[in-house]
Amino acid sequence: MSDKKDYVIYQGEDICGIRRASEAAARVRDQLPAMVRPGMSTKEIDNIAAALIHSIGGVSAFLGYRGYPGQICISVNDEVVHGIGRPDRFVNNGDLVSLDIGVNIGGYIGDTAVSFVLGGTNDPDTLRLLNNTRRALEEGMKAAVAGNYVKNISAAVEKVAKSAKLGIVREYCGHGCGKTLHDPPEIPNYVSFNRGPQLRPGMVLAIEPMLNLGTSKVITESDGWTVRTSDGKLSAHFEHMVLITESKPEILTWLK
Repeated sequence: MSDKKDYVIYQGEDICGIRRASEAAARVRDQLPAMVRPGMSTKEIDNIAAALIHSIGGVSAFLGYRGYPGQICISVNDEVVHGIGRPDRFVNNGDLVSLDIGVNIGGYIGDTAVSFVLGGTNDPDTLRLLNNTRRALEEGMKAAVAGNYVKNISAAVEKVAKSAKLGIVREYCGHGCGKTLHDPPEIPNYVSFNRGPQLRPGMVLAIEPMLNLGTSKVITESDGWTVRTSDGKLSAHFEHMVLITESKPEILTWLK
């Protein structure tokens, strides 16, 4: 692994380790939603996630990171990110639940997120939010090719969000990921003045659109972690880890 000022390149055994951790995180992400039941507390969900992570030989990449007190992040409805599992916070049918999962296996990190409505929904606005946040991630990943810049990923995400008339969270963004949870570079979900570094083979990126039905503005709760929309409208969050290669991007958190 060689470190640069604004990006990290991984090689050989490091890439193999990141692949293993990413696959583990993806397995937890895919299994956990089906285990969430109406009436559960978010603390119960956090405990289930901890058991799943342990069962695959990992530990939470989030617990204790900068003091974070949970195993995963569980954000409900207007909560954007960093929702802490609480015994007094319950989920019910119709709630939009976002699960952000980080797994550490052998010193390597996998980071991925999914949003879903418990029990399903036919609400057109909620479906617009979910479908376009997912599509923004897909378009962002398509732009994650060697020779492009971080700005190309940001532009692809922003284009989808704007066309769907969704608010783009600006305070939080995607990032590099590998041996640490947050490597450089930062990957905004909007086009900034800085185009960011050029994408090179061996870079590992966590691309994660966070989009809102209303305003882009967010506030942080008194717990110091939970971030919610300032207007109380729904938010969604999807995330994949991507390895930049000589050809097309390798989606590390897609299970084969």
